Amino acid sequence: MPVYAYKGLNDKGRNVAGVVDADTPKAARQKLRGQGVFPTGLAEETQTEGGSSRSVTQSSTDIRAYFERIKPQDLALLTRQLSTLVGAGLPLVDCLGALIEQVENAAEKRILSQVREHVVEGGNLADAMGMHPQVFNDLYVNMVRAGEASGALDIVLIRLADYTERAADLRAKVRSATTYPIVMGSISFSILLFLLSYVVPNITKIFQDTHQELPGITLVLLAVSDFTANYWWLIVISVVAAYLGLRAWVGTPKGRLKFDSLTLRIPYFGKVLKKVALARFARTLSTLLDGGIPLLQSLDIVKHVVNNTVLQNAIEDGRVSIREGHSVAEPLKASGQFPPLLVHMIAVGERSGELESMLARAADAYDNEVEASVNALSSIMAPVLVVFMGGIVAFMVIAILLPIFELNQVVG
Repeated sequence: MPVYAYKGLNDKGRNVAGVVDADTPKAARQKLRGQGVFPTGLAEETQTEGGSSRSVTQSSTDIRAYFERIKPQDLALLTRQLSTLVGAGLPLVDCLGALIEQVENAAEKRILSQVREHVVEGGNLADAMGMHPQVFNDLYVNMVRAGEASGALDIVLIRLADYTERAADLRAKVRSATTYPIVMGSISFSILLFLLSYVVPNITKIFQDTHQELPGITLVLLAVSDFTANYWWLIVISVVAAYLGLRAWVGTPKGRLKFDSLTLRIPYFGKVLKKVALARFARTLSTLLDGGIPLLQSLDIVKHVVNNTVLQNAIEDGRVSIREGHSVAEPLKASGQFPPLLVHMIAVGERSGELESMLARAADAYDNEVEASVNALSSIMAPVLVVFMGGIVAFMVIAILLPIFELNQVVG
């Protein structure tokens, strides 16, 4: 059924906006009037490949809203608000309507309106959210479905809000660890390229007139400078080609597996990335099991969260072993990808019947380790980059000053 974005006035004269499902524009206007809304603008929306919607009428297209995305923090807040409304005993349609009135993000308002329309037509909340995978992932949808089936939707939504907030915090920690080195490295590379292609050639022109024999370090600097000045475009093309080639290689199943395997072996960084993946694994599996999702189905969802093919294969092999009657800890230990501490906590949780809480504790432990590692990395990278750039500048200075000193001795 087509979806129409509308703007209009409600029975109190306030401006309202949202979406409505109808077979034709005329039916959409009639449906809106039945809801007490007088439409002032109506445009059909079509679904894009990513699952988001856009208006087919250019005049009603809000370009800024098209590029807006729902942040994890906003999704967590929305989930917590929905849990409060549902826990208060309000009908689900009224809860969604209240959220639509409160949110200011255009994309968020549009998606919630579509979810509400689906619920009004008799669909369940999980299926309505499943129509927007770019916002509500498999974990979210399955948790909501389990909450609807068990009658504990408000409790499940609180768990989802907690999970989303912690996942966002972990993502922010990882981003802070990678952003600083990348930015500083890019700035350092740009400065180095400028020095070699412009500054050094202008300074070293004086040596061409003296025809003196230059030191080896100066010849090396001149050779590098000449190459950079004459073939800078080749350097840029090579970097871009290497990046695109790496992306194409990682896009293949074999290349992805090899890349993920090498990533885990990088000194220090590999350990941090593995801890991040293990924290996601433990936190997500704990949330799913606590929400009533069956173990095998939970593992099938979790393997897509760790974002590493090596760990995904280990989890999938574990699912096969568990289906054959083995415990959870046994196949994870046999894979060699899960540390003894996590395996031991899972084994204790299975024997005591508290697997969910043990996984949550393991996730907290790995979150703390990731935070400590990120802080240590940030404190180390600054002096390392300063020393690196200082070494390069010192090399250039020595290479330029040596022939000048020799020239002064000859003149003296």
